[in-house]
Amino acid sequence: MSEVRAKKALGQHFLVDLNIARKICYSLSGGTEEAPAPTLEVGCGMGVLTRFLLERADLVTYGAEIDSESVAYLHAHYPEFSPRLMEGDFLKMNLRELFPEGLRVIGNFPYNISSQIFFKVLENRDLIPECVGMIQKEVAVRLAEPPGSKEYGILSVLLQAWYDIEYLFTVGESVFNPPPKVKSAVIRLKRNGVERLACDEELFVKVVKASFNQRRKMIRNSLKAVFGNFGGEEHPFFSKRAEQLSVADFVALTQWVATAIKG
Repeated sequence: MSEVRAKKALGQHFLVDLNIARKICYSLSGGTEEAPAPTLEVGCGMGVLTRFLLERADLVTYGAEIDSESVAYLHAHYPEFSPRLMEGDFLKMNLRELFPEGLRVIGNFPYNISSQIFFKVLENRDLIPECVGMIQKEVAVRLAEPPGSKEYGILSVLLQAWYDIEYLFTVGESVFNPPPKVKSAVIRLKRNGVERLACDEELFVKVVKASFNQRRKMIRNSLKAVFGNFGGEEHPFFSKRAEQLSVADFVALTQWVATAIKG
């Protein structure tokens, strides 16, 4: 299994199980053979997922890899992939320039930057209709959780405002080299029908972050720390905690905050 030779770099554990790689690959929807969908694999490593992506005629697969040794390995073993392999940091790439017509995103994401990858997806949500990623199980659960769960948090709300999120399957430690100390999971994000939220979207992000910054406190106290006391006005959500509010609740709360701070 030389082509899935693995090394630990940049916080990444390399997948060495071909069956899991194939399953991840086919969790992503594609285009057609006549109009294949541009797809970017983030963190190609030694190509265990890449090989299956390249087999799909309904995808045009590009790669983003920051590690020079992995890039050299990919050029040597997948020469047909070389013209579409970009050496560099995905988080710093201008996706609008690279993929003006849009793209899908897939990968075995490094644990230490998985949240940043999802924020990058969120920033480019008008370009990215779908994302499939293998990440730490704990993070996957958090992203897919509904309101009311202790795992539900800032990124859960922000992603669920724009994407439908599915927890697909759990992946054990033994399929990686080196094995991580935690389980992994694969999730799929598919763009929902929301084009714009019914509120100021920048304020929405601020309200969500403020609400979870002191998540053990009631919404009243969390928002007061950022926005002041709203002149003593109260909202029905003020007696709740952040994890109890749905995306729709946060939209309604943002509408109220916008009116209250204008004053």
